[in-house]
Amino acid sequence: MFSFFNAYLLWPLAALLLTMPSARAQRFPEHAEQEPARNTGRAVLFSLKAGAHLTGGDLAKRFGSFSSIGGNAEWLAENNFIIGLEGHYYFAAPVREDPLAILRTPEGDLIGRDQFLAEVDLRGRGHYLGGTLGYLFARSGMRSGLRVMLGAGLVRHKIRVQDDNRTLIQVQGEYAKGYDRLTGGLALNQFIGWQHLGPDRRANWFAGLEFTQAFTNTLREWDFSSMRKLEGRRTDLWFGLRLGWTLPLYQTPSEKIYY
Repeated sequence: MFSFFNAYLLWPLAALLLTMPSARAQRFPEHAEQEPARNTGRAVLFSLKAGAHLTGGDLAKRFGSFSSIGGNAEWLAENNFIIGLEGHYYFAAPVREDPLAILRTPEGDLIGRDQFLAEVDLRGRGHYLGGTLGYLFARSGMRSGLRVMLGAGLVRHKIRVQDDNRTLIQVQGEYAKGYDRLTGGLALNQFIGWQHLGPDRRANWFAGLEFTQAFTNTLREWDFSSMRKLEGRRTDLWFGLRLGWTLPLYQTPSEKIYY
């Protein structure tokens, strides 16, 4: 009775042990199928960008090297053509011109309304907004490669007169416009670099060189320091390194679910 009962219990266990190797072979094949790339098809690309730039042309007479931050929204087609919009904010540019020269003492100081020396800093500021068109020369079977972009838009830049203690009354309120030398116009830019869009959608970035040519004029009717309007067309140039992090949203059909 005892032997028969144990045998009755062991038969299902033995059958289960015999089927386990087969089950393992089906669940964990010797050569697992490679997961297909998930970065194919059309996509909307959102990017955050940062850059460091050197100045040239007329811009180099007014500002030194500067930094920038920005972003863009782009449409990446299946054939790797790119079209989009981008914007940049420029900052931290040292100023080489002195719009406050008319306010300085022979020693070069600025006197505030409290009759003490005024602490005033001059910094370059600017922004750009425009459209882009380009192409991604991706390597065969991948979505990474040489990124070449052309762009056009509008740019503005000025000298920021920073008087934190607000003691220099000559540069307060509307009077500040007579010293900031606001300038603007049409700008063209070019970018060439490497774009990486990871097959698993996790690592997405680009890095490269950017060149900009702006054809600008003064936007102020009067400059207090020069005692006239600053006439004449300008050619403002800058170039430098541009880095970006990208969030891609791929427009592909829902993925199949395998059981």
